[in-house]
Amino acid sequence: MKQPKHAVAVPDKGRRLVLLRHAKAEPGKGTVLDADRALALNGRKQAGRVGMALTAAGIVPDLTLVSSALRTRQTWELARAHLGNHGERNHLAAEVRDELYAASIGDVLELVRGVDPRVKTLLVIGHEPTMAATAAYLADTSSDDAALAQVRVGVPTATYSVLHALKQPWAEWGKRSATLLRVGRPS
Repeated sequence: MKQPKHAVAVPDKGRRLVLLRHAKAEPGKGTVLDADRALALNGRKQAGRVGMALTAAGIVPDLTLVSSALRTRQTWELARAHLGNHGERNHLAAEVRDELYAASIGDVLELVRGVDPRVKTLLVIGHEPTMAATAAYLADTSSDDAALAQVRVGVPTATYSVLHALKQPWAEWGKRSATLLRVGRPS
């Protein structure tokens, strides 16, 4: 069976972390606070395509952690509408977390380490440069070279990084503890 264009081979065992930079937002104008910037029209399209790409890759999160910024919440809602099969998506667990808005790598790792051990696939939706920097920090020596090169320089909007750790419980994720399998940006 041919794999979909955006498919990524991920073992059934272990834990999978997907770090997603929000979709394209409207530029900051006048009195609009940064946290209140909404998605641009192109960003709305990007967010839907992210949901479709994750579904095509067989990546449906057990839990999603979302920055409290409007653009990240909108990215989640629009991606969610295209994620998984029709019956599943209404039951996708998500938490809006203020800590993700101005998060450092350490802040993201603290949230990841606190995730319930029963969660096998975790999606985190946040901002640059933190999403790419976290992926680079976690990536071990067996990571995909092209993906690692991309996260080292940063990622465009609506780009996700897929990391996998076979035996690491969430509480033990840290520097070079996971394999960066892929960086994806739906067209």
